[in-house]
Amino acid sequence: MNYQAIIDQYYPTDNELRHILMVHSRQVADKALAIVDRHPHFQANRAFVEEAAMLHDIGIFRCKAAGIQCYGTEPYICHGTIGAQLLLEQGFPQHARVCERHTGTGITERQIVEQNLPIPPRDLVPETIEEQIICYADKFFSKTKLNKEKTLEEAISSLAKFGEDGVKRFIQWNKMFN
Repeated sequence: MNYQAIIDQYYPTDNELRHILMVHSRQVADKALAIVDRHPHFQANRAFVEEAAMLHDIGIFRCKAAGIQCYGTEPYICHGTIGAQLLLEQGFPQHARVCERHTGTGITERQIVEQNLPIPPRDLVPETIEEQIICYADKFFSKTKLNKEKTLEEAISSLAKFGEDGVKRFIQWNKMFN
């Protein structure tokens, strides 16, 4: 798979949004690959981890988030499911799963229903080791502060507002991946 060609298709112009996407995605990919390399016993697919990490936020251009140069119309919470749809249309269902499951530490059907989130009501929690590694790595990088990796405490703090379950999942991943 040529992830760069997919990015070029949706982000053809060299502008600030593409820059944000590329820097953030590379940071996530590098952290995820470091985990894969440290833990060969997980038998994670290294090439897939890099591809999926580079594409995990492909759907942001359709969302409204002016702070990161996104001037679409959809709520930002939808960027994962939008990205998943784009990648499904391209014939990459495994990569699509990473897109739809990386928000927070995953979103349960119960959370979607209870919070009336504008995404399909089903469990969107990372299941495979590759999905978990990418989701975990993503929590250390913000698209608004590209030059800074969050500390573990900062990552936990940013997840706390979404509920205790996500924090517990993140702490469990931290134990697994370090």
